[in-house]
Amino acid sequence: MSRLKAVYGLAGIEAGCDEVGRGCLAGPVVAAAVILDPDFDHPALNDSKKISERQRNLLSPIIRDHALAWAIGIASVDEIDQINILNASFLAMHRAIDQLSVKPVLLLIDGNRFKPYNDIAHHCIIGGDAIYRPIAAASILAKTFRDELMVQLGKAFPHYDWQSNKGYPTPKHKEAIARHGYTIHHRKSFHANIQLKLPV
Repeated sequence: MSRLKAVYGLAGIEAGCDEVGRGCLAGPVVAAAVILDPDFDHPALNDSKKISERQRNLLSPIIRDHALAWAIGIASVDEIDQINILNASFLAMHRAIDQLSVKPVLLLIDGNRFKPYNDIAHHCIIGGDAIYRPIAAASILAKTFRDELMVQLGKAFPHYDWQSNKGYPTPKHKEAIARHGYTIHHRKSFHANIQLKLPV
């Protein structure tokens, strides 16, 4: 039993949850929920932001193959604009948890806020993706899934360089918006928060 489950008086299965894409200008927010075998470990398993893209792509199928259960949840650009990015992140996490084939008794959430999901206990951990293996695994699955999605969306919108920036506000991405405008995949609610300037 993990320390957290001992604190909460729980015996059973814990799921790690994390999301990616909150700071992007384009594309959905994606979350993953992962239940790992307690004996599973990998030397490269860590917060997805602290390992290379190559390591993430190598680890993703290993995690999926060895997890007791895993699932991906998505909140669309329209949902982000309607309910804001924080609530959309919670929604994506709820959708991932809802699809797990095994019901956890405890949710380990990366970050400091979460909207309770049904009757499952949860614990928020700032920087949890670098501390708890199930959260690290969730961060990798969410990141690799969303990155591939943005690469595929970018094929129809090559000006925006989504194959490299994955929708984040890089100078090249913002320059492309200034030159070509917004696409259907851009978050309308984020428009007022960015400054668009063409190079002189």
